[in-house]
Amino acid sequence: MKNHYLDSGIGRMVQIEGKDYLYFSGTSYLGIAQDTDFLDNLANNLFEFGANYGQSRIGNVRLHVFEEFEESFSLAAGADAAAVLSSGYLAGIAAWKSLIADADEVWIAPDTHAAVIPDGLKPSTQLNFTQWKADCLVQSNELSARRILIIGNALDPMAGQIHEYEWVKEIAKKHQVSQLVDDSHAFGTYGNSIYGSYQRWANPHVNLLVSGSLGKGLGLPAGIILGKDAQINKIKDTPLFGGASPGSPAYLRTFLDMEDLYLEKKRWLSDACGIFAQETAKISQIKGSRHFPAFIYTEDEWVKEFEKAGIITSSFSYPTAQSPSINRIVISGFHEMEDLMYLNDIIHNLARS
Repeated sequence: MKNHYLDSGIGRMVQIEGKDYLYFSGTSYLGIAQDTDFLDNLANNLFEFGANYGQSRIGNVRLHVFEEFEESFSLAAGADAAAVLSSGYLAGIAAWKSLIADADEVWIAPDTHAAVIPDGLKPSTQLNFTQWKADCLVQSNELSARRILIIGNALDPMAGQIHEYEWVKEIAKKHQVSQLVDDSHAFGTYGNSIYGSYQRWANPHVNLLVSGSLGKGLGLPAGIILGKDAQINKIKDTPLFGGASPGSPAYLRTFLDMEDLYLEKKRWLSDACGIFAQETAKISQIKGSRHFPAFIYTEDEWVKEFEKAGIITSSFSYPTAQSPSINRIVISGFHEMEDLMYLNDIIHNLARS
C-alpha cells in the first residue's frame, strides 16, 4: 500500500506524479464541497460573515444564522431541536456527557466512533454488531428495570454495513432507555434524505440523541446534535456549549441557500449507488449496500490494478497501522455515469482474470 501526497484539493480527478486518476475514495459523499455553484455561494457568504466566528453562542451579540440553521435542520430531520457545534467530535462529546449521569448501564456497539464513547468505557470488540444486539436483548431480559444508555453508529463506513435499531423499542418496554447514535457518515447518504437517521429511530419511549459531523456528506465544517427539546436545552446550558466557538456561519448560510442543490446531489448519488450495486451484484469480491456509497472489495491486489487503470480507491490499515488493510470503492455525487461504467468494466475484467 502506497501513500499519495497532494498539493491541491481533491475532486472527481486527482493528479499524482503528473498522472490523472479518477478518485473513488474519501468522504465527500455528495461531492458538494467541490461543486462550483456551492463554492460561488460560499465565497459570497464568506465576504458577508468573515472567514471565522470565534465568539460564544451565548454572548450578548448573536447571529441569526445559527438558530435558523438549527430550526431548519431539526425540522427536516424530524427532531424537536438541534445544537450546532464546531465539529462532529465535539458534538459527540457534548451528547454523551448530557446522558451519562442518568445511566445505570451503558451498552456500546463494537464499531462505535470514539467521539460518542464516554471516558473510561470501551465498545464491545469481541462481538460483531448482530451478536452485540442479541447480547443487549438477553441482558435486558435478565436485568431488573434499569436506566440504560445504548450507543452506536448509524452505520459502519469501513464495512459498508447499515445498522438497524428497531430492537431498542423492545428494551424500552421494560427499561428507561436513552440512545445515542453517531450519524457522521449518514448525513447526506442514509436515512431521511440528507438529514440522517433521527426520524428512523425516534420513539416517544426512548430519549434519542443523534450527533455527528456535517463535514463529510454535507461538506460543512461543523457538528450537530438532534434530539428532544429538553435534552437539547440541557446541552445548550452547559459550559462546553457556551465556551466553545460554533461552526462557520458562512457555511451554515450556504447550506440554507443551497438546500435544493444538496437534494439534487442526493438523488444522483442514490441513482449512482443503485446502478453500481446492480452492475456488481454477481461479483463475489464486492460487498456493500445500494443505500450507502462505500463498497468493500476483498482482493488486495486490485488496489494496484485499479491504479494501473487510472483509478484511486480507499485502501489503508484500520483502525491502527498494524491492522489489516481495508479496501473500498467510494462513490460520490461528483462522479459521472461514464466514470461508473468505466469502473464497472475494470471490475468485471478483474473478476474474470
